[in-house]
Amino acid sequence: MQFAFRRPSGTTSSAHLLRLTIIVLCLLAAAACGGSDDSQTTSETGTPTGPAPPRTTFPMPPVNNSGTTAAANAQSFTLLDNRRTRLSDYQGQVVVLDFYATWCGPCRIETPHLVELHRRYAAKGLRIIGLNVGGPQDREQVPAYVEEFRIPYMLGYPDPAMTQLYLSDDDRIPQAFIFDRKGRLVKRFISYDDSMPAELERIVQQSLDAPAD
Repeated sequence: MQFAFRRPSGTTSSAHLLRLTIIVLCLLAAAACGGSDDSQTTSETGTPTGPAPPRTTFPMPPVNNSGTTAAANAQSFTLLDNRRTRLSDYQGQVVVLDFYATWCGPCRIETPHLVELHRRYAAKGLRIIGLNVGGPQDREQVPAYVEEFRIPYMLGYPDPAMTQLYLSDDDRIPQAFIFDRKGRLVKRFISYDDSMPAELERIVQQSLDAPAD
């Protein structure tokens, strides 16, 4: 964890130095208690810069059991053309639900990989759906985002209940959820690191090639 303090201007009194020292010690103590071994150093844009372990093996979210999988499949979202749809409408296809924002640095790194993934596997039954969670003002930026990255896959906006179900335990973005042809959650990716594109493609290939049961 990084801490930054603005350097005070002028002469610093002993009392002020003492206060600063106390603040630093409190913050360090809080970091020692609340930090985790797998936290990673990030740049100002949110792009991982340190050698921390990748986040792609994060445990499955609450939507991985049979009861909540049904709820996850029933959650609605609105596509850019204002059509209402839900995950259950795409059973029979492998679905990647990607939660993103146009201002999110790691999302912008991830997007070209999703575009390429769509190009390679859409004809084989892959459906990628990007869901914007950047807020009302960010929705105005989506058309320019589509143009910038030449996004061929579907984009939309999740209902609040859907956002709550999928992201309530960890709201970092981007997040990608991969569902098999029966609508079952196969994998969840939280945030972005260099290993993510290859691992995502491996999971997609595996899900596309899996025999129907």
